[in-house]
Amino acid sequence: MTNPFDPIRIAPDTTPRRALAKVPEITIAFWLLKLLTTGMGEAMSDFLGQHSVPIAAAIGIFGLALALWLQIREREYKAPYYWFAVMMVAVFGTMAADGIRDGAGLPYTVTTPLFAAITGLIFFLWYRSEGTLSIHSITTKRRERFYWLAVLGTFAFGTAAGDLTGIQLNLGFWPSALLFFVVICIPLVGWYRFSWNPIFSFWFAYVVTRPLGASFADGFSKPTNGGLALGDGTVAGVALVVFIALVTWVTIRRIDVQPPHELAPHPHHPHEHHPRAVPAPGPQLAPEPD
Repeated sequence: MTNPFDPIRIAPDTTPRRALAKVPEITIAFWLLKLLTTGMGEAMSDFLGQHSVPIAAAIGIFGLALALWLQIREREYKAPYYWFAVMMVAVFGTMAADGIRDGAGLPYTVTTPLFAAITGLIFFLWYRSEGTLSIHSITTKRRERFYWLAVLGTFAFGTAAGDLTGIQLNLGFWPSALLFFVVICIPLVGWYRFSWNPIFSFWFAYVVTRPLGASFADGFSKPTNGGLALGDGTVAGVALVVFIALVTWVTIRRIDVQPPHELAPHPHHPHEHHPRAVPAPGPQLAPEPD
């Protein structure tokens, strides 16, 4: 008979589970909203800073904290919360990049590679922890935290890169916008025609949206470097109206909601679900007849 005192081994449950993503599907609407937030963040940050630096800092810091708290507490992607967080990251990222540059007196030739290195470090730590940088894997709070750190890094990096070309290198805002439009086409062509890695192509394009959108916004708002001098407040207000309309549309249509994904246990981290008991392997004797 089976010894009732044989040890019971605990084995992890490797049954895949369904998980809901916390970020949107990549569609044309995604890229339009991303470009809107970059331009709006640039104009809004500059507008607030010109009127009151303390108020601008308070809005940037507390607005970002509130937006991320609302986003992370949700169990699935919801367009208003997600895009509100992106908008506040755009505003705060612009303030952070400009604040470090102005406060420390560092030129854009220094801040641009500095923010590039910080962003690269975030991606390295994210990949070492999770084994992937895919946005389709943002199904846990740890991965979501890495994601938002990476997004913040790309905004600060892109802000510095756009100001480097448009202001310090004196290219002007519209030539800078054309330059970054050409650059953003590189990962698109690489992915579509040459089978580039889709994750690399996505993040390549994602980083470039920041200086592209900001260059367009500055081209409309600023009176210098070839700008049309419409004003930061005007550009931020128009962008905000279009942004709200587009977010409302995707919220109603739900065209950017990712389907549930299989969530397999991470090979390098403890499993987050309860283990199940399985008997130890070995020969099992048939029960004796009564």
